Amino acid sequence: MIRVHVPCDAGALAVGADKVAAVITREAQARGIELTIVRTGSRGLYWLEPMVEVATAEGRIAYGPVAADDVAGLFDAGFLDGGGHRLRLGRPERIPFLAMQTRLTFARCGVVDPRSLDDYRAHGGWRGLETAISLDPATVVEAVTASGLRGRGGAGFPTGIKWKTVADAKGLQKYIVCNADEGDSGTFADRMIMEGDPFVMIEGMVIAGLAVGATKGYIYTRSEYPHAVATMRAAIEITRRAGLLGEDVAGSGRSFDLEVRVGAGAYVCGEETALLESLEGKRGIVRAKPPLPAHKGLFDAPTVINNALSVAAIPFILAEGPKAYADFGMGRSRGTMPIQIAGNVRYGGLFETAFGVTLGTLVDDIGGGTATGRPVKAVQVGGPLGAYFPRQLFDTPFDYEAFAAKDGLIGHGGLVVFDDTVDMAKQARFAFEFCALESCGKCTPCRIGSTRGVEILDRVLLGGGTDADRALVADLCHTMKFGSLCALGGFTPYPVMSALTHFPEDFGLVPHLQAAE
Repeated sequence: MIRVHVPCDAGALAVGADKVAAVITREAQARGIELTIVRTGSRGLYWLEPMVEVATAEGRIAYGPVAADDVAGLFDAGFLDGGGHRLRLGRPERIPFLAMQTRLTFARCGVVDPRSLDDYRAHGGWRGLETAISLDPATVVEAVTASGLRGRGGAGFPTGIKWKTVADAKGLQKYIVCNADEGDSGTFADRMIMEGDPFVMIEGMVIAGLAVGATKGYIYTRSEYPHAVATMRAAIEITRRAGLLGEDVAGSGRSFDLEVRVGAGAYVCGEETALLESLEGKRGIVRAKPPLPAHKGLFDAPTVINNALSVAAIPFILAEGPKAYADFGMGRSRGTMPIQIAGNVRYGGLFETAFGVTLGTLVDDIGGGTATGRPVKAVQVGGPLGAYFPRQLFDTPFDYEAFAAKDGLIGHGGLVVFDDTVDMAKQARFAFEFCALESCGKCTPCRIGSTRGVEILDRVLLGGGTDADRALVADLCHTMKFGSLCALGGFTPYPVMSALTHFPEDFGLVPHLQAAE
């Protein structure tokens, strides 16, 4: 039977993948051709979506971007046998954007049927869990520590240390919480992995639970991700029926189960303690720390909170060994990072690679520069609270410490590209406004500081600002950075101060006045 792979990823659906799949089915029926449509996730080459792949004797052959009006012509060209057509891309793994990647976490995305347990297993799934079951829990924790895996949500805290803290904590009940509340602008990796390879998330959660002695897990995501929620819930039910979740995980005699919880889309619930409040049915307000969630987390029980990409990296580490993961990367940043390239860029998509690639390589060589063809003026790295990097910093390697040394963050791995038409003073104002709108209101520096920041920059933008106003922005940012309870208020100074420092002309500043900041 001929198999045609059409993505069901939300990004592909937004540009007509469902219609393309329906038209392929109708065209095949009209021509008396029997075929099977397999709905996969996306490989992450979003400028080529919908990207249709046909299984041939040579391997899969890709075509894209395919519109419904292209389907009849594809059939005429013999695309079911890999025939020539203007949309023919050849073997997908040979497309330069994919060929340059090191896919460890996203190896199956766009390849497997996300709701097929057999497909997942055929592509190496469950090997990590099998290894974890064969080892004692402490050895599993040691393997994660040795891999060098750090939190992929932004803070970069070593995952193994977090697991050991929870494993050593006293408590009759422990929890694993996956933070998939992806709210940063220009990021989509969490959604992609949940929609394209949900079983890897489940496998990672189960391994974590068995390692630290937790019997219950929660995947917390946002209501804006209905396709991801539906796919994750379906995959959990399939896994449970297969005996890989529940009272006796894979015949190990140990218990672990999980469920998906959906938040209302509050940005602050990406902060781990606000997330816990929301999980408990309360308003998402940041908790003061200590106590840390590893000691008193969900329902006051010891809790591991890992980002979705951290969870998804675990099966590879257990299946291939910690050294196989740690061999990639640079410095203290080991393994790979799924980098999301977005904004005004020619080739937007997900690019998984080892830490160490430079920002300039990502933007110019991999992203292809701006979609408008104009010069790149700035790249915001790390979401709406990330710093704006000018071209003179494009030699910065993608690494936690390297970015911190340049007053930046890599955050969740999102890059948003801007050309030379952007007004960086307006971008700085947006950062303050975003913080004011999303603040939970608990602490004064975030709640009041962001509002005052908007007012000051409004004066500057209207031409009524003074040098004293600009100095006040810098002082306000210092207070927010060191006085806020969480990263929402604490990181807002990064976009503001980087815009003020690197693009003073947009604020009516001349370069020699930067020293005042």
